[in-house]
Amino acid sequence: MKKYLYIILLLLTINGFSQIQKPQNNPLYDYEILHFGFSVAVSTMNFAIRPADNFFAMDSVASIENKIYPGFNINIVSNLRLTEDLDLRFLPGLAFGQRDLIYTYKIDEPDKRVKIESIFIETPVLLKYKSKRLNNHRPYVIGGFNYRFDMDGKEIKKIKEDRIRRLNRSDLYFEIGAGVDYYLPYFRLSSELKFSIGLLDILKRDNSQLTTSMDKMLSRMVILTFHFE
Repeated sequence: MKKYLYIILLLLTINGFSQIQKPQNNPLYDYEILHFGFSVAVSTMNFAIRPADNFFAMDSVASIENKIYPGFNINIVSNLRLTEDLDLRFLPGLAFGQRDLIYTYKIDEPDKRVKIESIFIETPVLLKYKSKRLNNHRPYVIGGFNYRFDMDGKEIKKIKEDRIRRLNRSDLYFEIGAGVDYYLPYFRLSSELKFSIGLLDILKRDNSQLTTSMDKMLSRMVILTFHFE
């Protein structure tokens, strides 16, 4: 019991010190109506796949799996102050990434890997709701929508029998996340973790097993971003 009391007292002490008022960097920063900046991010992309209704009855494909690779994003930040705690943000930019689909077959046939490389033009429009500023940091939550267009998505990969798998190049994403603003002497740095959920089925179907085995394919992204404003 004493050990737990010591831990609680230690946490209370740390919290007490964190509440002490310190000199603020850029104290008037949040009163600017409009400001700009840029962002860099690392990300992962994958697919949420819904199997076809007759998937388990098929005598060919046993499973479909994603192989995920790291990607990166670069964006321009435009921030409009709506109220004391709410901002409207527009962050056009580019996102680079790769996803592989690995098909495992029930019959004695080697696995098939379909390589999917993407270069997205993205246009997120987001609302940013901020907590009260504490010294030189300010947590926030963010959410909105992002239209992405895949410039590299028209031809995915040539496969058996010269078929070409294609995906729809346009997609609309719902995005939600959280982050912290850090007020530095000359600029504001923000770290943000965001989840991007594709809302549209991007699969273009043909008569190949690679598409008939799926009922729907949706995009997913996880993005760790650093904003410099």
